[in-house]
Order: sequence, then C-alpha cells, then structure tokens
Amino acid sequence: MQPLDNTHLHTLDNGLKIIHVQNQSLVAWCGLAVNAGSRDDPDGRFGLAHFVEHTIFKGTTHRKAWHILNRMENVGGELNAYTTKENTMLYSVFPHGHEQRALELIADLVNWSVFPKAELDKEREVVIEEVMSYRDTPAEAIFDDFEDMVFAGSQLGHNILGVEKDLDNITSQECSAYLKTLYVPGNMVLFSVGPEKPERIFRLAEKHFAAMNHPLSATAKRTAPPVMPPAHNATHFDLHQSHTIVGARLPSMFSEERFTFSLLNNIVGGPGMNSLLNLYLRERKGLVYTVESSLAQYSDCGLMQIYFGCDHHHTGKVMNIVANTLNQLAEHPLSDRKLHDFKRQYCGQLLVAADSAEFIAMNAGKNLLYWGKAPHIARTVERIMDITAEELRTAAQHIAFDRCSSLTFT
Repeated sequence: MQPLDNTHLHTLDNGLKIIHVQNQSLVAWCGLAVNAGSRDDPDGRFGLAHFVEHTIFKGTTHRKAWHILNRMENVGGELNAYTTKENTMLYSVFPHGHEQRALELIADLVNWSVFPKAELDKEREVVIEEVMSYRDTPAEAIFDDFEDMVFAGSQLGHNILGVEKDLDNITSQECSAYLKTLYVPGNMVLFSVGPEKPERIFRLAEKHFAAMNHPLSATAKRTAPPVMPPAHNATHFDLHQSHTIVGARLPSMFSEERFTFSLLNNIVGGPGMNSLLNLYLRERKGLVYTVESSLAQYSDCGLMQIYFGCDHHHTGKVMNIVANTLNQLAEHPLSDRKLHDFKRQYCGQLLVAADSAEFIAMNAGKNLLYWGKAPHIARTVERIMDITAEELRTAAQHIAFDRCSSLTFT
C-alpha cells in the first residue's frame, strides 16, 4: 500500500494526465489506461476494440512486429494489454532502469501503429480461435450471454471478443481510425509505478507523448442501456453440469452507494470461504462446487451477478437458497457484530490486494481516468467501515430476487 505522498500527478499541455507512484521496488510498471472498450465498437464491427488491442503490436512506421515483441523481452520485461467493456489497458512491466525504453515503445504504438494487412489476417485467425474456444467454456460464456440478455439492444450487450462475421471484415483503415479517434490525450491516462523520481518520469512523458494530437471529440458517445424487465431463461447444450447466473442491475460506478454495493457483493459471494452463499450451498449443503458473486460497475449503470455450477437436479433447490439469501438481506438488517466482522474482512482483503504492484499500477491509471484523482486506499477503508446496517439493507433491495434475472445453461 502506497502512502499518498508517494503519488505524484502531472498533466501535459496536450491534456494527457500522468500519475506516478514512487516505491522502492526493483521492478517498474508503466502504461496507458484508455477510456475505450467493446462498448465503443460500432455496429457491424463488434470486436473492434479488442482487435485493435491485439493488432497494435503488429507494426509501426518505426518497427516490425518482431522488434516490438523483443523490445521489452530483451531486458527481461514484458508488454501486454487487455480490453474490457469500457477501457483498454496497454502496459509494460520491466526491471527498473528501462523506463525510457518502455515509455518510448508505448508512445510508438499509440502514435505510429500501421496495422499491416498481412499481420491483421494472421491475428484475425487467432482472435476467432479465441472466440470459438471461449464458447467451449460454458462457465465463462454464460457471463457474456447474461449481459447480452440484461443489456439487450445496447452497446453493452455484446461480447468483448466480437463475432466472427464482423471480425472477418475489419480493415487496417478501420483500426487506424479507431486509434486516432480514441487513443488521444484527453481520453487516456499515463500511469507509472517504480523507484524512478517523478520528475524524470514527467520529462520522459513530455519527450515521447507531448506531440500527440488532441482532437476535441476525444470521448466516444455512449447511451445508457434501457432498463429491461426481469427475465428467466434457459438454454440446452447437453452439458454434464448446469451453469446458472442470477443478477440484477445496479447504479453506476459514480453512485454514492458504490462502496456499499462492493461490500454487499463480498458478503454474498466474495472470495472468502465464509461468504454467505459459499457457506449455505457448499459447506453446509454440498450442492455446488463453485459459487461466486461479482460486480460490474460501468459509467452509467452496474450489474451484480451470482454464478453457480451444480448437478442439473439441484438447480431449482440452489436457486431457492439464493433467492432466500438475497431476500433476507433486503428485508432484515445485519446485526452490528456480523456487519463489523464482514467490513473488517473486506477491508483486510482490500489492503492485501493493494500491496500488489500490478494492482497499484492499474488502479492508479483507472482512478485518475474516471475520477480525476489519485486512489487512496485508507479513505476507501474508512468509507467502508462507516457503512451502516440500514445502508446495506437498502442496497440489498436492488438485488431482491423479484428484481433479478437468471440464465441457465444445461
């Protein structure tokens, strides 16, 4: 966990915000958090954001794909990226001392990628294979199908990976246009974690990123998905096990209740073996092998999802226990003792997670990107510890079972 005085902010003249967290590690991280994800895929090009993330490494006006691949690996580092519904993270981790190498390379990728057709055609096959293999894993695929159901007809209602017919038609020109429109200073944050002095990081950023274009229309246009009535659907795949998601829509990541929803999610089905559903369904009843709850928080809405896998003939029984658990939380406040124990556990988990350099780097980038300020784990812990039993009960009313939808793969 980094003290606040180890976190330094700076903004270039072109609008690129920079956050550097100084520590004493021998390993450093740097990268870009981009406010662009699968939600920003145009109609008929589902998968474009993810495809650009894959193919941005395939060549620039200065480097071939092979040179990009080896630039950080030759010093023991790595270059990586991932895409979510609303953001893309492009980053490098490397031994301290190679900050200039990493920052220059990342700047080259976002400024000068050319998306050569031959490389795109090869990577297209890789991405389509990823789509196919993902569909072979029902415990993963059901999450996307559930979001497609609850966000039907909206930008959020399609798979991050895209669909084969759209991927087949993405061109180099479309990738370049996407990059030039959304990978721009006003739509990104440059983050850095390591022992380097902030002044040097800011000088390197000025050297490599100051000339970037900054068009006025930097942010993609997004429309909040319509609220759909609860639905309960099942799809038959002849699986040996039943897979089910139960979930309900929540307010956005900017809601004042976001800390309460995070605590609620952890209580219901967080990583602890003593989460309510793990205790009821696995430890006491032996009905499931896996049960977990997750929270997806977007810029204009959110979603809490409970996943469980069980034998087909147990699905109804498990669903009833989930419904009773959610309804109990919505109707009856927890005792002060139970609530305190749950809050202490969750805050401890956050503090352990915040000791990871990767968490610090990604969290710093996203926090500055969305909230315009540096993260402060101590304030987050303080806010969670202030949550009352009535606040938690009110939040739980959003996920009372009559407000939930469900999807089952059998």
